[in-house]
Amino acid sequence: MSVKELFQLDGRIALVTGGSRGLGLQMAEALVDEVLSAHGRVDILVNNAGATWGAPAEDYPDEAWHKVMNLNVNAPFFLTREIGKRSMIPRRSGKIVNIASIAGLKGMSGGAGTIAYNTSKAAMIHFTRALATEWGRYGIHVNAICPGFFPSKMTADTLDAFGDQVIARTPLQRLGGDEDLKGALAYFSSDASQHVTGQYLAIDGGMSAT
Repeated sequence: MSVKELFQLDGRIALVTGGSRGLGLQMAEALVDEVLSAHGRVDILVNNAGATWGAPAEDYPDEAWHKVMNLNVNAPFFLTREIGKRSMIPRRSGKIVNIASIAGLKGMSGGAGTIAYNTSKAAMIHFTRALATEWGRYGIHVNAICPGFFPSKMTADTLDAFGDQVIARTPLQRLGGDEDLKGALAYFSSDASQHVTGQYLAIDGGMSAT
């Protein structure tokens, strides 16, 4: 098989979350029902939904903690469980890509006030590794991507205030761009990663290495 063929995704059914918020158990089940009814299977699941909330840890509101954990940890688990049980495990095949963050790799200096987000993304990294060890026997690959700072609605306030500092701390001296996540996602979703599972890849211009 050529390198080009290894990366081909022709004919595969992918489900990517992140277009809506509040994906609870009932919504996850309804989404799986809809996708399986329409397509019969899910080959690739990308858990991309996420939220954050900024506040000092000592004053962090209960509702904020629950909101972040429900969307960033609980919802991906419910959806992944249903996709696994109803499509990937019976077919003995599947690719799961969890979108974590470099915020889950280490504490953020300067008191960023994002303890729930950081904790949730660390949980997603370990969720990736734990699920990979459990579902590997079914031929299911589970990996994670850890983006650094990319311009987005979620990072707008931080980058407005500290964008120059972020770039200065990044070895490649720039923020992430529109094309920077596509290759990693294609790799983890395709046959090019057939012997790779339980791994995470930081795409952050080298920031996590400093």
